[in-house]
Parts: sequence; C-alpha cells; structure tokens
Amino acid sequence: MRRMPILITILPLLVVGAAIPATAGPTDDRGPCKQIRAACRDAGFAPGGASTGTGLMADCVVPIMQGTPQPRRAHTPLPQVEPQLVAECKARNPRFGQRNAPPSEPISPGTRPVPPAAPSRPQG
Repeated sequence: MRRMPILITILPLLVVGAAIPATAGPTDDRGPCKQIRAACRDAGFAPGGASTGTGLMADCVVPIMQGTPQPRRAHTPLPQVEPQLVAECKARNPRFGQRNAPPSEPISPGTRPVPPAAPSRPQG
C-alpha cells in the first residue's frame, strides 16, 4: 500500500525531468560573450593557461575583444569569431575582455579629476 503514493509522487517528477532537456534551446541561445568564451575553449584555450600561451582570457578573449594581436607567448591560433558577435558582446558587457578595466565613470564637461593632496609638512 505504501508504494503507490511514492510511485504517484515520483512518476510525474520523472516525466517532467525527462522533458526539460527536450525543451532546452540550442547552444546558440547562449549570450554572445559566452559564445566567444566557448569558441576559445573549443580552440584549446583554458583558464590558468596564460603561462603556457593557452590562457583563456589573456591569450584568446582579450585579443578578440580588443581587436589586437595575440601575445607572442600564445601558441594556439585564435578561433574565427564573427565581428557581429563581438559587437553584441560589447553592447551587453562593455568590460568583457578588457583586462580588469576599472569601472568607467562618466565625466561631465568642464570637470577634471582632482589629484590627491600632498601631505603637509610640519613647520619648525
């Protein structure tokens, strides 16, 4: 008698769980920045590989996003990435692939950044 309520509870969960992968979209539904990162991984770049010239960010993502050549230490060629994909990624996440750039703050016209004050010396 006890098996029937458990079966009634588990059976719908199995049906729903089996349907989830069937309803998931194709891998191209990922965001453009994730697609660029995936292209770099597929080309052989990996996190933490910068010392060997196969760094995911330093040797692949940053050159693609900045439109610059790879570092000389890079041994793996860059993957082909559509310029439109790079533009879409920049539009969604302007800091992606920018080497830890500080957050940009808009500077209103007519204002200048104030330099830090010099330490005062005691007179005496």
